[in-house]
Amino acid sequence: MPTLPIEVVMDVAMGYALPRALHVVTEAGVPDALGDDPRPAADLAAATGTDAGALARMLRLLAAHGLFEACEGGFRHTEASRLLRADHPFSMRPFVRLQGLRSRWDIWGHLGHALRTGATADRQALPEGWWAHLAAHPDDRAIFDEAMTKKVHAQIAGILGACDFRRFGTIADIGGGQGHLLAAILDAAPAVRGILFDLPEVVGGVEPPQRLGGRLLVQPGSFFEGPLPRADAYLLTQVLHNWDDEGCLRLLRGIREAAAPGARLLAVEWLIPEDGRPNWTLLVDLIMLAEYSGRERTEPELAALLSASGFRLDRTVDCGLRSFILEGVAV
Repeated sequence: MPTLPIEVVMDVAMGYALPRALHVVTEAGVPDALGDDPRPAADLAAATGTDAGALARMLRLLAAHGLFEACEGGFRHTEASRLLRADHPFSMRPFVRLQGLRSRWDIWGHLGHALRTGATADRQALPEGWWAHLAAHPDDRAIFDEAMTKKVHAQIAGILGACDFRRFGTIADIGGGQGHLLAAILDAAPAVRGILFDLPEVVGGVEPPQRLGGRLLVQPGSFFEGPLPRADAYLLTQVLHNWDDEGCLRLLRGIREAAAPGARLLAVEWLIPEDGRPNWTLLVDLIMLAEYSGRERTEPELAALLSASGFRLDRTVDCGLRSFILEGVAV
C-alpha cells in the first residue's frame, strides 16, 4: 500500500496499465493455455502467438496483484486467474473481454466530455452511441451478452439465498434478458409461475426449459411503452442503474400501474457505500456515467425513487458480490 502522497498519485495515475494487461492477456487466451502445472512465459507465448518478453512482463504485473503466481517453473494459476479460463464453470473471461473492447476504451478517451457536460461520452467515440454500436457489431454484442449472462450466473446463488421466492404466486422478471435468473428461481420454487419480460430482440429466441412444465411465460415488450404484466412480485435485476432518475421513475410508475396494492418490487442493485472507502461500485458508477446514461445510487436515493413511484421500501438484504435486494411494497 502506498504510504507517501506522491505514491497515491502515481498509483492512481498509472493504474490503467493493470486492467489493460488483464484484458490483452485474457483475450490472447493465456489463461486457457496455462493448465494445472507451472509453465515458463516462453512456452505460454509460443502457445498463444505472443512475445515471450512482453508476456513475462505483463504476467509479472498481474501476479503482483493476485492474478497468476510467479514461481520457479514460470507462472501458475491462482484461484482468481482460473476464473479467466473459458472452461471454468464460473468463467469471468467474457466479462474481462467486454471491459477490454476497443470501442469501450475509445469512449474513455472522451471522459472529459462527461465531466464538462454531465452527458455520456459514448457518442464522442461512437456517433451512433453504445447501444446502437452493439446492434451493428454482432461480435461485440455476443461478448456483451455472454458477459451479462456470466455475471447473472455468478449472482444467482446469492439472490436465491437472500430471498424466499416461494411466497409469490407469479413473478414477473422485467428486463430479465435470457431468463437465466428467473428459471433458477422457478427451479427453487416449484409452485411459482414466472413471466419473462424484455425487448422482442432479446427474448425472441428464448425457449422456456421443458423442466419448468409451462410455468415460464415469455412476453416481449418495452417496459417504457407497456403494458406490463400483472404479477405478485416484480423482479428488476440491475435495471435501474442503467437509467437516470427520469427513466427510473417512468419504469417504476409503469410497474406500479400494473401492480395490485401489496405487490412486491424486488430490485437487485449495487449500492454506493456512504463510508467513503474504496469500492468497485464507485468504478461502476463512472462506467454508467461514461457509457450508459445511468448511475449507481445509495440506499436513500433508491428509497426516494420507490416512494415517488408508489412503492415503500420495506427492507434491504445483502445478496453478495456487493449486490442488494431492495424489497418494496406497492402502496
